[in-house]
Amino acid sequence: MEALEEQLWHLNIAKRSTMKDSTTYVLDIDVSKSTEEQNSQIIAILCSDKAIRLYNKETMTCLQEYNARPAVLSGVRFSHTNSNLVFSACSDGAVRLWDARVSGTGAVQAYTGYPSNVFISFDVSCNDLVICAGTEKVDEDAFLVFWDGRYTPNTESKEPLGSYSESHDDDITQVCFHPTNPSLVATGSTDGLVNVFDINENNEDDALTSTCNSESSVNIVGWAGRDYKQVYCLTHTEGFLWWDLEQVDTEEPITLCKIEDMRENVSGCSIDYLISGFYQKRRNSLLLLGGSQGGDISLLNCGLDKVTHLKTLTGGHSDIVRSAYWCEGDDSLITGGEDAQLLLWKPKAIGTSPKKNSMKMASSVQQRVKVHSAKSFLTKQK
Repeated sequence: MEALEEQLWHLNIAKRSTMKDSTTYVLDIDVSKSTEEQNSQIIAILCSDKAIRLYNKETMTCLQEYNARPAVLSGVRFSHTNSNLVFSACSDGAVRLWDARVSGTGAVQAYTGYPSNVFISFDVSCNDLVICAGTEKVDEDAFLVFWDGRYTPNTESKEPLGSYSESHDDDITQVCFHPTNPSLVATGSTDGLVNVFDINENNEDDALTSTCNSESSVNIVGWAGRDYKQVYCLTHTEGFLWWDLEQVDTEEPITLCKIEDMRENVSGCSIDYLISGFYQKRRNSLLLLGGSQGGDISLLNCGLDKVTHLKTLTGGHSDIVRSAYWCEGDDSLITGGEDAQLLLWKPKAIGTSPKKNSMKMASSVQQRVKVHSAKSFLTKQK
């Protein structure tokens, strides 16, 4: 605990990058895995102007930009095995693959869903073999759709392997594969449920290994614990729940921590919303990020039945922080928000110029177009 607190205490702004349009939100962030061939990692961000941008992590300069179709994007993920490949999901019913080595700004492959699908969440398994995307509810159905994630040259689009449609009955807001086991995937929904599936099973009923009820709309889902045998979720009502899956088949309680509203239960800082959560394997600690309307970021350490304030990062953002990514390799933090700023925080970094007041205009809510179609069913995972 002391080592963690000391490390976080020295976090300062190392680099700052500003979007060309001051009204652009940074909605999602992912970072490529370190490789011996690359001198620097690459940051991928998802923007509210329907673009995906790649940045050099060390210099924070923009390397590439992909302009997506006129639909709502819902996430960006690097390939785990090839840092040149980036995936994104879209409300037009497709997951797309982008290759930074290919000239032009078009996707090199599309993974198309069923006609009724409006994708609002997705993830890629740790071995890149499976893609899973979650949909909005259409009629009575909310789908988890699966594809073979391997890139197939000269194939413009790939059809689904199948889908699950019985385990959630409302919008599937989160899909999160296990960090080391490609067969396990956790999902969260506005129905309040966090489900864990073993997709090696032949059908949806057998695949559903555990269900945890948050009793609220689920915003973020993640894995934690030394062997990643725990899951946690952040809710749209700023709640935090943490479960131990090893206790599912025992008489012991599975809930490690439950806080219905984090805004009212953490002293020493002001929290208006929760940004994200990160499990630090090296320290076996679960870290939460909370934000203020003015852009301050509070770092919170999770313990059993208690969350404590460690440090508040100030002078960075001037508006709501929408996304964050923790780089455990060098204990750096990347954040993006509604002030059109992308920031890199590093321990003992020499701070950059202070934040500027936000000049953004209030944006209109982007509407998703739903196409209704027949229900689809799971086919066996190959």
